[in-house]
Amino acid sequence: MVFDLRRAMLKKEEFESARLQNFEFRHRARTMRLLAQQIGEDPQALAVETAERSDDAILARLAEKHGDLTAAYHACRHAARVELIAEIGDPTPHRLG
Repeated sequence: MVFDLRRAMLKKEEFESARLQNFEFRHRARTMRLLAQQIGEDPQALAVETAERSDDAILARLAEKHGDLTAAYHACRHAARVELIAEIGDPTPHRLG
């Protein structure tokens, strides 16, 4: 039996890419949910909106109603990352070896 390094690396790349994309989407949705709680919007609706619009577009829409949310957004983004790492682990790719 021969070990196929190329196939192993492609499998690792696919697995890591999927894991990182999953973490990134959860991070965006959690950020918007936390932000919504701070400004009095519906957290569920804002989290769902992340699938349809970019963060910049969502923030622009919210800024029309609530003013500048840049500082609050960055604070929520940091808090969301800390929460997610505690729940599902660090998104840093696993090293081979």
